[in-house]
Amino acid sequence: MKLIKREGEDFVLHIGRRERRLLFEVLKLYPLVPVAHHRVSQTAKQMDEHQTLLEEALAERRQENKRQLVAMLHEEQRFKETDAGYRLTLSAPQVEWLLQVLNDIRVGSWLILGEPDEKKGKPVALTSENARHYAAMEFCGLFQMTLLDAVQQGR
Repeated sequence: MKLIKREGEDFVLHIGRRERRLLFEVLKLYPLVPVAHHRVSQTAKQMDEHQTLLEEALAERRQENKRQLVAMLHEEQRFKETDAGYRLTLSAPQVEWLLQVLNDIRVGSWLILGEPDEKKGKPVALTSENARHYAAMEFCGLFQMTLLDAVQQGR
């Protein structure tokens, strides 16, 4: 995937056929970070009450994000087929929002993998059960870098 051009506030990207299929599969994982992973505070008189409110708000937001994600991906003009794949057109706010969704999948996959950190001597322990999350984490990172590069080029 790569940036083809910038048309006003819109980003026009080339995405290959396999990349598009992979993107659709990875986005099916959203949301992946557990709601309880987000903490209001580590200290706590009213923490339980505030935490409950936070979790409810996050759950509502995620449900809305999932609905918007499905709607966006199935818009007729979102992906225009070309000889070499597709042209994907996203507005600047859609790019920002997609970056957040991809980050949720990436971080959620990292959590499922046991929070690996090669630099600290904690490598990924791949199994047949978690291999798809490793692939999702890596693909989301690549897709995020591509989108961030497109944003940077557009400035």
